[in-house]
Amino acid sequence: MAAKPKSAPSHGASYAKLLRALQIELVKYQKHLIAHDARILVILEGRDGAGKDGTIKRIVEHLSPRETRVVALGKPSDQEAGSWYFQRYVPHLPRAQEFVLFNRSWYNRAGVERVMGFCTEAQYEEFIETVPVFEQLLVRSGIQLFKYYLDIGRDEQRRRLKARLQDPLKQWKSSPIDAVALQHWKDYSVARNSMLARTHNPVAPWTVVHADDKKRARLSLIMDLLARLDYKDKDHALLRPDPAVVFAYAEQALQAGAIAP
Repeated sequence: MAAKPKSAPSHGASYAKLLRALQIELVKYQKHLIAHDARILVILEGRDGAGKDGTIKRIVEHLSPRETRVVALGKPSDQEAGSWYFQRYVPHLPRAQEFVLFNRSWYNRAGVERVMGFCTEAQYEEFIETVPVFEQLLVRSGIQLFKYYLDIGRDEQRRRLKARLQDPLKQWKSSPIDAVALQHWKDYSVARNSMLARTHNPVAPWTVVHADDKKRARLSLIMDLLARLDYKDKDHALLRPDPAVVFAYAEQALQAGAIAP
């Protein structure tokens, strides 16, 4: 695994100070996005407890609520289940000037639906073959698409899911799926590996984030996202994510154990 470059900002510095500086950069970018009628879609995937909610909360905290949306769809209705799979997601795609984040996305079909038997193998194969085409259409239409997979270890997931049950402010996060997440750890690993390998491509690549340390994960993900965006007065010195925390998906990462088995 690549060593952290000496020029990268120290993550031992105040987390709050770094986060504030990054949130200022996010506001700068949103001003640029609005001024240029741009559209951005950020997808966050990962196991239960990987930190998607907390990461999204820090990204949107100081952004304009009029031009920012977080999409976290629940179980599809019977009508939605009988429609084209992507149809329920299309109305939530970003319009001009909008910054949209998907807390889980159409990749539910490649993860929880496949593992828990909520879709057939034929439905899964249709999805896995057509999602690259669907995403290519989105990108060609002008949407800036970023896909992040938050990766955590088994022990850390166990600790976080247990904490959800004990913390009255986090119990809303608990679900029946949580109760069997650890039992299906290997199944989720197989589904994840297949999803990353078959849907990673130059048009819509995956970026992996080591999320066992929530704060480091949040900072590096935001740095990585901003470093890949164009906007006025960018603080380039600030936007140097830790390569041990965030990195482009590659099959070698799986083979080298850089992604939790």
